[in-house]
Amino acid sequence: MREMKNLLLVLHTPSDNTQRLAEVAKSATQLADIDNVTVIVKTPLQTQVEDVLKADAIIIGTTENFGYMAGLTKDFFERIYYPVLEQKQGLPVACYIRAGLDGTGSKRAVESIVTGLRWRWIQPPLVLKGEWSGAFDEQVAELTMAVCAGLSLNIL
Repeated sequence: MREMKNLLLVLHTPSDNTQRLAEVAKSATQLADIDNVTVIVKTPLQTQVEDVLKADAIIIGTTENFGYMAGLTKDFFERIYYPVLEQKQGLPVACYIRAGLDGTGSKRAVESIVTGLRWRWIQPPLVLKGEWSGAFDEQVAELTMAVCAGLSLNIL
C-alpha cells in the first residue's frame, strides 16, 4: 500500500474568475483519480501553521494587486514563515498568479518568499495574465493534476 500524502491548496478567490480557477484546481485533483493523496483546500486566511506542517506539497493561487501578490496571500506567508522555516525546507511548491497586467511584481514577491523558506519549486510560477481566457482553466488543471500525480508517485 502506498503512503498517504497531503496536498495543500491555498487559494485566494476574491472574484468570480478566481473562484472558477479554485473550482478547476479542486476538480482536477479528483480527475487525477489518485487514491493516496488527500487534498486540503483553504483560503490564505483560513490556512494555519499546522496545515503547512502537515503538507507534503503545496499549491498557492493568488492574484496580482497593485503589482504585488494579494494582501491575504502575503498575510498567509507572514503568519507561517518562521513557524515552518526549519521544519518544511524542501517542501514542493507550485503557484499560479491571476494577473490583469503582467504579473512580474507578484511573481518576484512569491519567488523571494519561497526562496527564503527554502521550499522547492516544482515548476516556475504560472502567470495567467491579461484578459480572462478559457485557457487559464486548462493551465490550472494541468498544473494541479501534475502536482497530484507527482506526489502520488513519490517523485516530488
